[in-house]
Amino acid sequence: TTSTKTPIMPAIEHKLNVTEEEVPDHIRRLAQDQGECPSSKAQIIERFRTHILEQNECQPHRNDDKYLEKFLRARFWKIENSYKLLCSYYKFREHNKNYYEKVRPLDLRHVGESDILTVTPYRDQNGHRILIYRFGLWRPNRVTVDDIFRATIVLQELGSLEPISQIVGGVGIFDLKDLGLEHILHLSPSVAQKMIALLVTSMPIRTSALHIVNQNWVFNAAFKIFKPFLNAGMRERLYIHGSDMSSLHKHINPEHLPKRYGGLHEDYSYTLWLDMLKEQCTTNGVQKDMEQLGFIFD
Repeated sequence: TTSTKTPIMPAIEHKLNVTEEEVPDHIRRLAQDQGECPSSKAQIIERFRTHILEQNECQPHRNDDKYLEKFLRARFWKIENSYKLLCSYYKFREHNKNYYEKVRPLDLRHVGESDILTVTPYRDQNGHRILIYRFGLWRPNRVTVDDIFRATIVLQELGSLEPISQIVGGVGIFDLKDLGLEHILHLSPSVAQKMIALLVTSMPIRTSALHIVNQNWVFNAAFKIFKPFLNAGMRERLYIHGSDMSSLHKHINPEHLPKRYGGLHEDYSYTLWLDMLKEQCTTNGVQKDMEQLGFIFD
């Protein structure tokens, strides 16, 4: 919990907090608890850079301090674990080039308009943005599994540019209301593996918790597909609430949730993030960062 003296989190707005100056003091203290020491930071990044060159298992497209720092933050400044994450990330990219190369994020508007997924323009009491999936709204004949992955990756790559999110990670809500057999048919083990890769093993942003809400009997079938890919750490961070929102509120304060989960906020569409990308990101270097990953902005 934060005291009244603590600088408040950035307001509700579709804006990326990409500067270190936007990190509140209590999040800075948390970063130090995680192993980030201002006096030794530069040396650890340099050791990490040397380790990457010596091991030579993956060749990152960048190795500047700012880029390497997000991998270190995601694994609590442990060089070996950060290196493992870096290699997993590039392995995922290599095996899924069609999720990055020549992908036009602004062409994913149809995914946003379907309301299958979004990220909150506000943060919870711990500084997390909340990634929300509403799989019951998914119409596989209109939105492909690959489009859902592309849309997820755009959000995660953008989130990984925010120092606050690098430090605290994010949380996910899987709303399974109206999940049906037509959805399960598309959830093959390889799809499950990719989803876990994105949320657990292969992206430079931690998933601090996954919350399942409104699940039905179909969930049990789907969960059997996903469970083998969950490591012990992730199983500990997986919470299944059913329709009991008071259970969810033990983890996320209602003031930081949409009304549909017993909270105070309206729903905010994914398309608002695409508008942000189009309007704000030409000047702050975000588009350039995304273009280096293969994305195209016309």
